[in-house]
Amino acid sequence: MDSHDAVAASPNPKLKRPCYPTHTENPTSDSDHFDALLESLLHFRDSSAIALDLAVGRIVESCPSDSEKQDVVDRALRLGSALTEAANRSARRLASMHNAAVWALPSDLTIKVFSLLDTQSVCHAAATCYFFNKCAADPLCYANINLTTTVPRVNNVVVSTMIQRAGKVLRSLKLGIVPSPPVASLGSSQALIYSMRNSSDTTEFSWNDKRPRQGKETFVLTRSCLAPLISDGGAPGALLKKLHLYNIERMDNSALGAAISACPSLLDLEIVGLHVELRHTLESVSRSCPLIGRLYFESSKTGRDDSLKLATCNDIVNNCPYLSSLALRGFKLHDPKVRVLVKGLRNLKFVDFTMSYAITGEFLRNLGGSGGGSLLEVLILRDCMHLREAEVSRLLSAILAGRFKLLKHLDVSNREGLASDDDWYQRCYTPSFMSLHELLEERPNLKVFADFPAEGSFVEEPMTSSDVNNDTNSPSGEYAFTTSSESSYNSDHSSGNEDYPNAGFPVHDESSDEVDDL
Repeated sequence: MDSHDAVAASPNPKLKRPCYPTHTENPTSDSDHFDALLESLLHFRDSSAIALDLAVGRIVESCPSDSEKQDVVDRALRLGSALTEAANRSARRLASMHNAAVWALPSDLTIKVFSLLDTQSVCHAAATCYFFNKCAADPLCYANINLTTTVPRVNNVVVSTMIQRAGKVLRSLKLGIVPSPPVASLGSSQALIYSMRNSSDTTEFSWNDKRPRQGKETFVLTRSCLAPLISDGGAPGALLKKLHLYNIERMDNSALGAAISACPSLLDLEIVGLHVELRHTLESVSRSCPLIGRLYFESSKTGRDDSLKLATCNDIVNNCPYLSSLALRGFKLHDPKVRVLVKGLRNLKFVDFTMSYAITGEFLRNLGGSGGGSLLEVLILRDCMHLREAEVSRLLSAILAGRFKLLKHLDVSNREGLASDDDWYQRCYTPSFMSLHELLEERPNLKVFADFPAEGSFVEEPMTSSDVNNDTNSPSGEYAFTTSSESSYNSDHSSGNEDYPNAGFPVHDESSDEVDDL
């Protein structure tokens, strides 16, 4: 009779709990004994489950007290759980060994491949097997982090984890909600603003003053989402080259400024839909990012941010000499301030002032040659409410006369028409640009977009020019030209007067409703 039969035949078996000595003289012998015992259990056939169930039941019933019975049950559960976890780990190790054997690439090349994938694909690969998970844990796989989504799905913990994995190799970071492609086409004025708030809620408030709605905002980024860039003495942000932030509604000036200050190597900064001031942000950039080459900033509230000062413009010009691409969209910019930027930034090639509320076009006078702006290749003044027909005509004449020789793309489209020279309330829907035919002949490589609605109508989306050879007197009011030219600009005594930011055009107080309709 074996031991199992003896236990079953005994009417009142007295169970003896195993004694574990405090000092093991021969640990190898004990481990061998334990391995042999476990191996004997693993040799049980699947049909032994019923016998095992009966045996456990008999052991439990043999305990004299309820507490001891419960203790046996608990120990059995823990043992079963431990066996399951050990088996799962062994299965993963076997799978990893198999994958490593059949996978054609060694771990270093696998890491290199993973480093070329987007962040979501790396996370998916890491979840497939132990071998891929180990490779995906390498910091190089997180050098370029892209956590942008179309709906809220990422919180601060995810961002912090990714930045910590990247450490000092972090080069690019993109966060936030992007309802449309981050980089719109050159002639597009489509906004990238996304709001989680009700569109009727226009009250000014700080997100930090509002209590979070429990269970509603699990996947919401807050002002501290960029804090990991400053951690570890600022190591994660020290070599960061690209920072793109979209529609993070709980971001504020101080948090963004602190993050920018930790990124002295920043070359590309893109900000869309953040509740931060233009002046404060540009001051942070001028102080901390001397190498920056591209700055794209789109306001979250079109036409209301009038915070930019001439001193800030001068700081940008003096401290950021490599800036070649500048987009300030939706801000209330005055011509003297814009002139300081365009004239002073000698490497400027791309300029986009779409939806800039106060620009009239006066800042362009005397530019295009030695006065600055000679390297401009793209100039976008789309949907600038105060842009005047006379200034656009003067610009085209300047191009024809020989200035802006490198200009390849000009957009002066306006969904409400251009402003009259005397009264900006009087709109011009079919401007008479006398020099366009000559431009078409002289500058065949210059594309000029001048899309306007029919008189008295309001076009929600700007029309698209499909034929670059359309007649300038098209009855539909649609303009698209391909020209290339040089031009002398007539001097004007009132152009770019830095001391009188409002000189040259009337300024009227707008209600918030009027501004929202721009």
